[in-house]
Amino acid sequence: MRIESFFDPRTSSLTHVVYDPATRDAVVIDPVLDYEPVGSKVFAESLTPVIALVRARELRLHYILETHAHADHLSGSQLLRHEFPGALVAIGAGIVDVQRIFKGVFGLGDEVRGDGGQFDRLIAADEQLRAGSLTVAAIPTPGHTPACLSYLIGDALFTGDALFMPDYGTGRCDFPGGDARTLYRSVHERLFALPDETRVFVGHDYQPGGRPLAYQTTIGDSRRHNIHVAEGRDEQEFVDFRSRRDATLDAPRLLYPSVQVNIDAGRLPAPDAAARSFFKVPVNLDPSARRG
Repeated sequence: MRIESFFDPRTSSLTHVVYDPATRDAVVIDPVLDYEPVGSKVFAESLTPVIALVRARELRLHYILETHAHADHLSGSQLLRHEFPGALVAIGAGIVDVQRIFKGVFGLGDEVRGDGGQFDRLIAADEQLRAGSLTVAAIPTPGHTPACLSYLIGDALFTGDALFMPDYGTGRCDFPGGDARTLYRSVHERLFALPDETRVFVGHDYQPGGRPLAYQTTIGDSRRHNIHVAEGRDEQEFVDFRSRRDATLDAPRLLYPSVQVNIDAGRLPAPDAAARSFFKVPVNLDPSARRG
């Protein structure tokens, strides 16, 4: 099994391609579609090398796996699905809860179904998927969102936003449906139960202190050294810390377009009669700006 990872510096996101070089069976995890809010431009610079790799290696792409509905970048799943028609877009079955929450936040009506049917496959907790010669075990790791899954393929674990590099900790838990206590238990009861030598591939690297890019660690290193959830930090301590820290964080720069696209399986808003597409942006009106 081989893993090739692609970094998007605009959103500090990682896309991982996992494949068997003998059989050429493959999956892609968390593909990124680029979006520039100034001018509202959507483009595929981050996906181009992923597509090139799949073609150059003549891979059979079985699944495009989402660890969760990302709030900081658009998913490139539909573009990949278009390029490789046999691939299925899959996400945890808990996405229906996320859809229900955000349909209300954005005032979305029938334009976004709330039953998860936009995705080709909804993955149950602890389900195992077959991707040719690859076996993908779906480990539920909610807390960052209610629908987060980590994927175990061989000795490699793909944690999305549940667990980052040891010097950066964990994902935030203040999005609707997020919960710090749940995340702590996901990490300690599910991820830290894996063997120490299990390789961990994270979904983001924010390069704290300006250090070089790093996106691979191990369960053993995470258990001993993760600055948020290492052994010795109890649950309540983590909940208190995470709550304080999350209160200081700004909303992700691409929150509104990302969530609208990603709960719809990576589909951009449907065009109107003039072939124009629009995102909805809620207005958080400060009382000082209100008119009588």
